[in-house]
Amino acid sequence: MERREKWINRETWGIIAVVAMGLTVSACGEAKPPAPPPPAPPEYADKHMPEGYWNNPEILEQGKAIFTGEENIDVNCASCHGKDGKPVKAGARDFRQGEHMKLFSDSQWFWRVSEGVKGTKMKAWKSKLPEEDRWKVIAYEATFGLKGMEYSVAQKKWVPQGTAAAPAASGGAGSEAPAEPPVDGEPAGKGTSEETPQ
Repeated sequence: MERREKWINRETWGIIAVVAMGLTVSACGEAKPPAPPPPAPPEYADKHMPEGYWNNPEILEQGKAIFTGEENIDVNCASCHGKDGKPVKAGARDFRQGEHMKLFSDSQWFWRVSEGVKGTKMKAWKSKLPEEDRWKVIAYEATFGLKGMEYSVAQKKWVPQGTAAAPAASGGAGSEAPAEPPVDGEPAGKGTSEETPQ
């Protein structure tokens, strides 16, 4: 009788283990892709990474010093996000998740670093870091999951470095030069390569 009870207990535990594994596997199989973040508010919508910052070794080195707290003892992103982008505190963004990080434009990322994220432990850093340093740390953070990529403002997506098209003229950093004035009454952009006789 005692032997039979032990067998039942083993069988019961075996069933519980199989059910638990099944629930775990099914839960993993139903994981949904992360929802895109909200768009940056108007005051941040036209803010973009300064030209030459993405994947620039000097900028990345400076960004790393900020990220790890070497540059400014009041700022240590690694204390939550980990020195390698793997979070060490619950709720911190995992910068190694490239597919998730691609959902953030450079403007959205800059907005979140500047203003923090309500309802989370992510603080606003605009009072501790000048704009230039916030961009440097973002350039460094991008190397964890988006190495060799840059955000294309014109294409509104992450692209391999060097393939981002110039953004439309908006007067901001990195905008195209204004169109040339019309030549001899022709519409703008329709000038000729030859000189017009006088």
